[in-house]
Amino acid sequence: MKRCVIVGGADILNYDDIKKYLSSEDFYIFCDCGLRHSVGLGVEPDLIVGDFDSSENPNLEVETIVLPTEKDDTDTVFAVKEAIKRGFEDFLILGVIGQRLDHTLGNVSILKMLFDKGFKAIIADDYCEMQAVGSEPVYIPDTYPYFSLINIFGKTTGITIKNAKYPLENAEITCDYQYGVSNEVTKGKVAEVSVDNGTLLLVRVSQAYPNQPKS
Repeated sequence: MKRCVIVGGADILNYDDIKKYLSSEDFYIFCDCGLRHSVGLGVEPDLIVGDFDSSENPNLEVETIVLPTEKDDTDTVFAVKEAIKRGFEDFLILGVIGQRLDHTLGNVSILKMLFDKGFKAIIADDYCEMQAVGSEPVYIPDTYPYFSLINIFGKTTGITIKNAKYPLENAEITCDYQYGVSNEVTKGKVAEVSVDNGTLLLVRVSQAYPNQPKS
C-alpha cells in the first residue's frame, strides 16, 4: 500500500531538506493553502481538500473536496480521515508546524489518533521529526543532534532509553514535569526508546536552529 503524504499550509523553509522524505510512489493530499508548496516540493496533488478560507479554490483538474468553513475537523484532520477511508496506513505529514500554536498542537495530536489505530505516522518540518512511541521500540541514529521524549498524551510508565547521554529504565515522565527534553544519542550508537504503558511524543531534531544554543 502506498504512503499518504498530507501537506498543510504552514511554512516550509527549505524544500530540499523536506524533499528527501518524498517518494514518487506517494499519494499526495494538499490541504487548502498547502497547495502553495506543490511547486517547491516538486510534486502534483492527487487530492485537494479544504474550506478555502485561506486561499481560493484553484479549480484544477484534480479531485477536490470542498469543505464547509464551520466544522469540527480542521482541513488537515479531514484529510487524514479521508486517507484512512481510502485504506492508507502509513502517513507523512508536512506543513503543519507553524506560527499558530493552536493548530500546531492540534496537528501533533493526529499522531496519537493514528498511533492508536496501529498506523505509522511522522510529522516532519525544517528542524525535526515527530512520532508517537509506545511498547514497540523506536530507534534513533547518532546523525540526529538531539531527541526529546514529551508526555502530552497522559500517564506513561515503563519508559526505557538506551544508548543515550541520559538513559532511563522503567521510568515515568509526567505531563507536569518534562525532564525528557534534549537528550543525545551516544556517539557511534543507535538509541532505543520504548514505553511499556502509555504513549509519548518522540521528537528527533534533524538540525539545530541557526545561532541558537541548546537550552
